[in-house]
Amino acid sequence: MGIFSGLKNLGLGDLEGSDLFAEEEKAEQAAATAAAAAEPVQPEEKDFIFDRSFTCPVCDSTFTSRVMKTGKAKLVSMDLDLRPRYVGIDATKYDVELCPHCKYAALTRYFTAMTPGQVHLIKEQISNKVKLQPHTEDYYTYEEAIERYKIALVCAMVKKAKNSEKAYICLKSAWLLRGYREELESKRQLLPQQREELTQQEMEYLQNAFKGFVEAQKSERYPMCGMDEYTMDYLTAALAYEVGELDMASQYVSRLLASMANNRVKDKARDLKEMIVDKRKELGN
Repeated sequence: MGIFSGLKNLGLGDLEGSDLFAEEEKAEQAAATAAAAAEPVQPEEKDFIFDRSFTCPVCDSTFTSRVMKTGKAKLVSMDLDLRPRYVGIDATKYDVELCPHCKYAALTRYFTAMTPGQVHLIKEQISNKVKLQPHTEDYYTYEEAIERYKIALVCAMVKKAKNSEKAYICLKSAWLLRGYREELESKRQLLPQQREELTQQEMEYLQNAFKGFVEAQKSERYPMCGMDEYTMDYLTAALAYEVGELDMASQYVSRLLASMANNRVKDKARDLKEMIVDKRKELGN
């Protein structure tokens, strides 16, 4: 028997099967539905990019490449080695331009700067040899981005690019592999062997980036890769720390702290100095 049984005797028989809290439950359900509808739709990676037209400096062909919309994505943090982290997109995936006709590829900032001699080298050693894999997504997958960076690095080597350019490609390749590993981890798709391989590859790129920047600082002028001397010193110190060159990391940090670098860079250098001290204690030296 329900709490409303007997209402028929009172002339209220049509209410005998009523639910006491039905209206409140309906109101709560309606409020929940309205709240869900009011929640902003999370943007997808494709919402942060657009197709931009480029003219290849090697073969003069026009092609489109996907690039990230300036100011669209929110920057939330930076890794120790200055890798930027955005909400909804890995910006590193969209910093290589690749001509589908002659297969010339380079970081965006270096794409158009070509000498006649470099054009000849690319045509001779790249254009007729590189075979691109087909891709159908409306954004660059990590696999596709990694392929683009590999071609850009080979092109940089073939055209005898400056050490800073080659080092910068290596640095961004390391960022890319880190992002790929993190994506697989978040999706619970990262196998132990794959984790080891991606980590090892990232370290190899970091080591080459470190070596390249050290060499570049001996002969090239600033700004270098868009960075001033102090930012480059910090980055080199961070890379030295990441690859286990603690003595060199300490040297760069000491030089920074005694320099005219701004407070932002010096604060990062102080944080890195503490990390170096902790690492030395961990290693027992």
